[in-house]
Amino acid sequence: MSAAAQDKRRRELARIHLLAKELGLDDGEYRDVLWTIQRVKSAKDLDAHGRQAVMDHLASRRTGHPAERERRHARPGADREGLAKKIRAQMDDLGVEDEYIDGIAKHMFGIERWTWCSPEQMKKLTAALWYSQRRRTHGKKQ
Repeated sequence: MSAAAQDKRRRELARIHLLAKELGLDDGEYRDVLWTIQRVKSAKDLDAHGRQAVMDHLASRRTGHPAERERRHARPGADREGLAKKIRAQMDDLGVEDEYIDGIAKHMFGIERWTWCSPEQMKKLTAALWYSQRRRTHGKKQ
């Protein structure tokens, strides 16, 4: 990992801990958030996307905006993880960033981030991406 990437990771981890402290989360609550959002026991186990998801979640709780956590339900980790990997692969194939799929999730479900979607919603996102892939490879049929 490059020095710049290590610095960014360190800053993001510090931000996560600062947000948790500002919210007054004790260690148990903090670890519950990590487990609920990304299925990890420690922030050090988060990848870049996971760190962003946790920061977004904690920031939304701090600012008092209607949080997606109220809409979320407990999901099986394995089901969600597999769907997330499929969506990432489709995004890579299409050459799009998270903002693209976030826009689709916002349009389809009113959810700000695609990573907050339920497994059923993620299945619908994979279908939407499949149609985009098909349009790009086969062209629009009249």
